[in-house]
Amino acid sequence: MPVGSPISTTLAGIPLAAPILLAAGASGTLDEMADVLDLSRVGGVISKSITRLNRDGNPTWRILPSRSGLGMLNAIGLANPGIDAFLTDYLPKSAAMPCAVICSVAGFSVDDYVIVAEKLDAWRNPPATTNNSTRTRIDAIELNVSCPNVKAGCDFGSTPAALSELIRAVRPAVKSAKLIIKLSPWPVGLPDLARAAIDSGADALTISNTMPAMEIDVHTRAPRLAHRTGGLSGPSIHPIAVKLVHDVYAKVCKDAKVPIIGAGGGATWEDAAEFILAGASCVQIGTALFADPRVPLKIAKGLDRWVREQRVSSITDLIGAVKP
Repeated sequence: MPVGSPISTTLAGIPLAAPILLAAGASGTLDEMADVLDLSRVGGVISKSITRLNRDGNPTWRILPSRSGLGMLNAIGLANPGIDAFLTDYLPKSAAMPCAVICSVAGFSVDDYVIVAEKLDAWRNPPATTNNSTRTRIDAIELNVSCPNVKAGCDFGSTPAALSELIRAVRPAVKSAKLIIKLSPWPVGLPDLARAAIDSGADALTISNTMPAMEIDVHTRAPRLAHRTGGLSGPSIHPIAVKLVHDVYAKVCKDAKVPIIGAGGGATWEDAAEFILAGASCVQIGTALFADPRVPLKIAKGLDRWVREQRVSSITDLIGAVKP
């Protein structure tokens, strides 16, 4: 969709052709979905979560359909090439991507997050002596503080104090890109975490990540995932994610004027519309891409029709517009 259409929007000042982002970990390391999807018709792509060092991730099985039939279990374990290889082998391709580029960052210590963020910022803003005008395609950095399938993956997003410490350390390293915080779905007091993130320098929030989950093979008595536990994603968690978005929008983000990215089980335009009405400015699509890589285009088409049916000029008029 061209910018200026009823569903074009912005995220913390970043122009998006549609309120649809391809979620981290569901669309390759960076630009691989361009082989099957016209990226100019979505809002942006979020890279795989990148860590300080390369990671092989967890052993097989690390991704399985849930027996519920309504979701997917995964415990990938943050498999990624590491920041140095990402900068060399992947990020240069971002200059040709016709949509917003958001880099996801994960770590196991505050220093991990800071170092990766510093390297991304240095790549985005090379010294004046560097003759490279293409290094401008990092629109935002998303801190993944809510991965449920690695040791300590959720620690930084578990309390307002820990989250504030991390963001206040990373914020100075992110000088021009927007800073997004991806929060976990399960902590009690999610609005308090959201408020702490905003007070510490977050430009936007992603709500939320996969739900911690486990399934057991009753015949072998073994966990189905090699990591024992992992994250549940897909349609089964969508109503939970909608409520979380609604709660944080109503209690924190509406007054703070900080945008929310709704994430969790979105597979249809109706799912995306629910997120918008609950208070999200845009949505992430993840698990649905495994079944149909072109589903973002169907969602965009449905949202465009919905906005016109609602007799408003822009999808932004429908953010948080659920009836009391």
